[in-house]
Amino acid sequence: MKKEQVVNCQFSVWYPIFKKHTIKSLILPLPQNVIDYLLDDGTLVAPEFPEFTSKVLEAINALGGSIFPKLNWSAPRDANWIALNSSLQCCSLSDIFLLFKSSDFITHDLTQPFLQCSDQDSPDPVINYELVLRKWSELIPGGEFRCFVKENKLIAISQRDYTQYYQHILKQEEPVCQAIQDFFSQHIQYNFLDEDFVFDVYRDSQGRVWLIDLNPFGEVTDSLLFSWEELTSGGELNQHQEGPAFRYTTSEVTVQPSPCLSYRIPRDFVDLSTGEDAYKLIDFLKLVGHHTELHIPLGTETTAGSVCVFGHDEGTDNN
Repeated sequence: MKKEQVVNCQFSVWYPIFKKHTIKSLILPLPQNVIDYLLDDGTLVAPEFPEFTSKVLEAINALGGSIFPKLNWSAPRDANWIALNSSLQCCSLSDIFLLFKSSDFITHDLTQPFLQCSDQDSPDPVINYELVLRKWSELIPGGEFRCFVKENKLIAISQRDYTQYYQHILKQEEPVCQAIQDFFSQHIQYNFLDEDFVFDVYRDSQGRVWLIDLNPFGEVTDSLLFSWEELTSGGELNQHQEGPAFRYTTSEVTVQPSPCLSYRIPRDFVDLSTGEDAYKLIDFLKLVGHHTELHIPLGTETTAGSVCVFGHDEGTDNN
């Protein structure tokens, strides 16, 4: 995977090419002071960005009042746990900031977009960061698929939400696979800037296929039910068939937890940090006061066997 391939997979590069076949979206330049805020771990409360806020709200309203946010490449899929409805649906800039500030995927976009590229000796291309606002659409996870293209040939298709079993995929394997192949040959093949790439699609209840995203052909992109060794060698993928290899979860026995679960923290910590649950905050302050009176260092174990909340005793080095 070359740095040029990563650059070509930026939303603003591929969206004009495939605009007719994807979800309506608007792109706003991301000001440097907003980028600085997103990367500042010590600043939780957002500063005022009046001009940028106005543009974002105008764009959100133009897209129907609710949107799905992302940056040049990534969406904050690893941060949906922090939203009140566990959704990436946003109606304001504060909603977007909450997700972006909590997302490792967003941080990666802003700090290490070329981390796994093979041409590390070459200078990094200059990136103009952008906020992408996509019209909110209720997509059923069982309708999403990831497609792998090598030398402009569709070699593999994977169920996107591979941790779950969807019976309709098993029943409609052939029409699903054929619809994706037709979509690729009619709209995607030879139209993108690279001959090796990964694209995500959604097949709706009417059987129509929509382009959702484009990604670099390399380990920075999740290979889902395939391995990158299989995809790059291509040895066994298509030995027994002419079309692409199609993999999906075939039974509930193989259902797994979502990979994004590893990014979560307990809900109580979120409620405390945001002040969403006043009673938890009151209980927390009472607990802190109680331990102060008893001179029990926070973070130590009590005689009852329960562990006190995290913190530092007076005089402890916080570094």
